[in-house]
Amino acid sequence: MKRVVIFASGSGSNAENLIKFFYNSDIASVIQVLTNNPHAKVLDRCKKLNVSALSFNRTAFSKSDDVLNLLKASQPDLIVLAGFLWKFPEFILKEFENKVINIHPALLPKYGGKGMYGMNVHQAVVENNETETGITIHYVNENYDEGAIIFQAKCEVLASDSADDVAGKIHLLEMEHFPSVVNELLLN
Repeated sequence: MKRVVIFASGSGSNAENLIKFFYNSDIASVIQVLTNNPHAKVLDRCKKLNVSALSFNRTAFSKSDDVLNLLKASQPDLIVLAGFLWKFPEFILKEFENKVINIHPALLPKYGGKGMYGMNVHQAVVENNETETGITIHYVNENYDEGAIIFQAKCEVLASDSADDVAGKIHLLEMEHFPSVVNELLLN
């Protein structure tokens, strides 16, 4: 049975979707959710779903081996960033090479990089009159949103769409594609 650890910073809708997808799976299970936000709604979701969830601070994450040691003890086959906002430290990436993936709410390389997350991305897409946007699932490397692309899905952006409209379309793509792409990666 493959082991998945999820990192999230906010509400945790993608984390919940993944947990539920793998709940009765013969392939994998989500064994733990880690967050940098002690007030994140993802913690409440995990409690309801009976999944271990812990919060940590920046020191534990990037200035000590606390989170690294926690991951080593968990022995994940895949680490999934689902709305996680901090840059992943290189020393953790080296320990889990090609085992850390992220979902980004745009078609990378467009609208990636520091500060490009959530509504910031959707607002930029609307302001630049884009006719399409989408999601990108990619490997994580030492730079924001620059790892090798695993999967992309697109949706149309109408001239009348607001950033909230775009966010809704992106959320639907995430819910539809993220679990199956993670599943496929675990099978290979």
